[in-house]
Amino acid sequence: MPINIPNDLPAKAVLNSEQVFVMTEDRSSHQDIRPLNLLFLNLMPKKINTEIQYMRKLSNTPLQVNITLLRVDDHISKLTPREHMDNFYKSFSEIKDQKFDGMIVTGAALDQLEFADVTYWDSLKKILLWSSKHVTSTLFSCWGVAAALKVFYNVDIIFREKKLSGIYDEKLSDHIDTLTRGFDDVFKAPISRYCEFPLDVIKEKTNIEVLASSDETGMYLGVSPDGRQVYVSGHPEYDADTLLQEYTRDIEAGKNPSIPVNYFPDNNPTLSPICSWRGHASLLFCNWLNYYVYQETPYDIKSI
Repeated sequence: MPINIPNDLPAKAVLNSEQVFVMTEDRSSHQDIRPLNLLFLNLMPKKINTEIQYMRKLSNTPLQVNITLLRVDDHISKLTPREHMDNFYKSFSEIKDQKFDGMIVTGAALDQLEFADVTYWDSLKKILLWSSKHVTSTLFSCWGVAAALKVFYNVDIIFREKKLSGIYDEKLSDHIDTLTRGFDDVFKAPISRYCEFPLDVIKEKTNIEVLASSDETGMYLGVSPDGRQVYVSGHPEYDADTLLQEYTRDIEAGKNPSIPVNYFPDNNPTLSPICSWRGHASLLFCNWLNYYVYQETPYDIKSI
């Protein structure tokens, strides 16, 4: 089944060229089925790229999903046209009285800042608290995980001295959960962050069930007991060349970055990287939408 997106969203042309089944508002309005309503809070700097990456994953499911794009404030993005934000993104005041089946909170390039130094922290905190009563299940990614841990568990962000970047082997826990149904015991996942999620901190200060982790990355995948929050500390949505783009950007900025681990063939940055996580990523989003959202959300969305 398709995802339903605004008629003129730039992602439509890209996804259509890749044979991804998308449906515009005009066509979906003539159907008599109940689609899932998904709120997408995009905190990444290159918002159009991030939209495309996530929508690729969300489209690989038999469920029809309506996408509502949300902005946290009126901040002018340097890497996204103002016209795009004004045309396609809603403010919180426009959606705060609605209910949603699911929500995604992306990562952000803020994992070297204290929360108090994030200009929109108060606004973001309000949205996250709102989501616990207005959304059936919310999926947090990377820095979004750190933000949610602070809001829901008062766990402060833990900084790394050097960036954790590359493709890491994540191992499933012994806990059987529908979110990881079909996963291999060990699977690969892209990581790109300056913060940490140590297992001992997660176990001591939260009631999150850790579903996948590794010694290098700490918690990779975890869920709250009621399934209303899903924590993904990496970037399964990333394209094959996203880490390459970040690595090149950091070199040009004079940051002397380490080569992303397990990413380039023979650890050679001149060779094109190969995507080794696409299957896991598709299954993760498909399982989340099916088992944590579709199977749990009421038909009458107002009763969430």
